[in-house]
Amino acid sequence: MSAVTRSDASDPVPLVEASGITKRYGPTTALQDGRLTVMPGESHALVGRNGAGKSTLVTVLTGLQAPDAGTLRFDGEPAPALSDRDAWRRKVACVYQKPTVVPELSVAENLFIHRQPTGPGGVIRWKQLHAQASELLDTWDVRVDPGARTADLRVEDRQMVEIARALSFGARFIVLDEPTAQLDNKEIERLFARMRTLQESGVTFLFISHHLQEVYEVCQAVTVLRDARWITTAPVAELPRAALVEAMAGEAVTVARDAARAEVPRDAPVRLQVTGLGSAAYEDIDLTVREGEVVGLAGTSGSGKIELAETFAGLYRPERGIARLDGRELPFGDVPAALAAGVGCVPRDRHDQGLVSGMSIGDNATMSVLDRLGSYGFVGAEKKRAVGEELIERLDIHAEGPHQPVSDLSGGNAQKVVMARALASDPRLLVLINPTAGVDVKSKESLLARMDSAREDGTAVLVVSDEIDDLRRCDRVLVLFHGRVVADHAAGWNDHELIASIEGVDRG
Repeated sequence: MSAVTRSDASDPVPLVEASGITKRYGPTTALQDGRLTVMPGESHALVGRNGAGKSTLVTVLTGLQAPDAGTLRFDGEPAPALSDRDAWRRKVACVYQKPTVVPELSVAENLFIHRQPTGPGGVIRWKQLHAQASELLDTWDVRVDPGARTADLRVEDRQMVEIARALSFGARFIVLDEPTAQLDNKEIERLFARMRTLQESGVTFLFISHHLQEVYEVCQAVTVLRDARWITTAPVAELPRAALVEAMAGEAVTVARDAARAEVPRDAPVRLQVTGLGSAAYEDIDLTVREGEVVGLAGTSGSGKIELAETFAGLYRPERGIARLDGRELPFGDVPAALAAGVGCVPRDRHDQGLVSGMSIGDNATMSVLDRLGSYGFVGAEKKRAVGEELIERLDIHAEGPHQPVSDLSGGNAQKVVMARALASDPRLLVLINPTAGVDVKSKESLLARMDSAREDGTAVLVVSDEIDDLRRCDRVLVLFHGRVVADHAAGWNDHELIASIEGVDRG
């Protein structure tokens, strides 16, 4: 599939034109031959699976880092010097998922932060500040009280404040990074209406979203990245949804079931039984996981998949519903109680949630089973060392020994320590959240092999992952979309089927 061509001399100059963008971090190539051409006044989608290179391209487009190769032009002129932040603010701004406003300040203060009108002695002229804020908001039809505390705003209004702030610098190119992730359907409709109004006023958007149906609703053109490379740029109206999914996924790959792996018997005992589970992040979840069954949970970042998995691990308390593990009600909102009930968990972030960096491998790997290693809080050093050594061998952790600090380990070996701790308690339900994120190929295979071993031991396994290869090891994959289970794919699915469900393409 080829790029959009605009060879006619009468065509307008692209507002943004990036070509041959390459960015490396040591031996890792984060982006190779990145390309983007955005015309004035359009909404241009940038799509691709996780790791496709979207975030890297955005950091180059917004002047946060220089490419190792390639060129970037705005309105036909070379991009400003990286050190000239004011010039970049006049060109482009990015509204991220995480707010960049100061929540305790007012809307007016956030709009003109570090550039408030001042009088003698640097005293802020509050009346003038509010007048300027009102004028700016009126100009761009942003209906927000300039005196309101930003923390009290709805997500959609906070986004519009950030857009207005960017426009106040003179920027007319706005990058929206997953802007709908925290919005409901009505809020999304209002955001799209505001985007169309701003487009009519000369504002251009780069729209990044995992929800492909939104691309067809609000964008005129789309660029696809895959495996850190540019794949295609095309008018949205000329790109069928199936072709867009194929561009993101590559050639369709039908995954055959491993003949050596027996299917879970239909009469296998039920380990996890979930009925009517609901919260702000997910709704009406009914789920059954049998002994020795591996069930995947897939979806986009706002699907509710992670919150659902973390609920079983005791991190959240749902508003309604019940879950039973081997017939006994699971305790919610209590991690130690969930551990005692038979739940092991590899959390989503090994640095913040999975490891205590100042402690050794042995201490980290055994902290969930200290009650088994000693009485009244006393654990013999020799016993802890022996258990640590056994886990190191079991998980193939490359280390000097259980005394070595986990902070010295590579990402793959550190993740193996987290897995070792989850398995140390011999859980009946194993919850794995992005278990192979940020690890090398050999470590990934080792971690997935441990998941297979747990399955063979009769453990029920829930796997949340953005990695297609992780999900291939599952007996079935449930897809969540806006908090609801919308598809149940048996083993043998192909990439197109799964990605279409995840992105919402098969729902009109």
